[in-house]
Amino acid sequence: MEFEKWQALGNDYVIVAAQDLPFELTEARIRAICAAHTGVAADGILLLSEPDEAGYVARLRIFNPDGSEAELSGNGAREAVLYLRRHDWTDADSFAIQTAAGDIRPRITSATECTVDMGRATVTSPSYPSGADDGRGELEAAGGTWSFQFVQVGNPQCAIRVNDEHELTQLELQEIGPEIEHNPLFPNRTNVSWFAELARGRIRARIFERGVGETSASGTGATGAAVAYVLDGGPSPVTVVLDGGELTVEISATDLHIKLTGWAVPVFKGALADTFIEELHATK
Repeated sequence: MEFEKWQALGNDYVIVAAQDLPFELTEARIRAICAAHTGVAADGILLLSEPDEAGYVARLRIFNPDGSEAELSGNGAREAVLYLRRHDWTDADSFAIQTAAGDIRPRITSATECTVDMGRATVTSPSYPSGADDGRGELEAAGGTWSFQFVQVGNPQCAIRVNDEHELTQLELQEIGPEIEHNPLFPNRTNVSWFAELARGRIRARIFERGVGETSASGTGATGAAVAYVLDGGPSPVTVVLDGGELTVEISATDLHIKLTGWAVPVFKGALADTFIEELHATK
């Protein structure tokens, strides 16, 4: 099985074309491939296939390292977009891709950067069924009370604003994150972002991804934080500073339409060894 590994702000994915898969991607096989020491080591798998209908370049499915399927990933989407262009799936700068969260429409601006039209964010969703119309709420986790802004941006986001960067740095995400991810308020679990304003239009964020844990970056996590910041009175566009680098999120004040800009690059090409493929075949 041939694949490529890509990264965007340290958020790394294995990219594989469906036609190259010698088996079904079950949860156990995904976990084995993404494993740090016995597999390829990745934050997930991006599976590309022919689209289901005309007008699209490809269909993109996104899998977390725990085997679950994600609706969308901002970093993963940019990696997939630039992979598709490099591998001649299209020669266009702008095109459409199918995802579980709906269509995404990228615009490639250089060999390593693109802007992805992520569609509209919402603050109400079946992923937060008890939520108020404004998406604001409060929950208990790790012995504290957290006020949050719910944002649906392809996937569910729980965005929490803190007072300053020092407070943000001191947070123990590995203790707090799992409790919020699995809080009963969110029947599909949730991604969590904590953020603080650095300057007008510039925020620092830390991300705890559903099915992953704390990551150096997350495109949808950054978007969730940026939307929460704008809803709280911040300007757009928003520069989101993450451990792995910076992303720019443009948000329409009228309808919360999102455009996410950032870079993505390939790391290496590879092929799974025959013995590992045999192990994966034997894994259910």
